[in-house]
Amino acid sequence: MRSASRQRLENLRYRSTIKTLAKRLETAVSDGDADTIAAEHVALVRVIDKAAARGAIHRNTAARKKSQAARVVTGSSA
Repeated sequence: MRSASRQRLENLRYRSTIKTLAKRLETAVSDGDADTIAAEHVALVRVIDKAAARGAIHRNTAARKKSQAARVVTGSSA
C-alpha cells in the first residue's frame, strides 16, 4: 500500500508537470518569442514521453497531448 501511494504521487507529479508546461507553452506562443516557444515545446514533449514510458499516462494520451502541443505551436486551431 505504501509503494502504491508513492507511485500514485509520482504519477500525479508527472501529470501536473505536463499541465504546467502546456500552459507555459501557450503563454510563450501568445508572447511570440520563437526561441522560447521551441524550448518550451521540447521540454513538454520530453516530459510527456517520460511519463508515457513510466506508465504515468497512457501512450495514446501522450500522443494526443503531443499533437495538441504541436497544433498550438503551428497556430492552427482545428
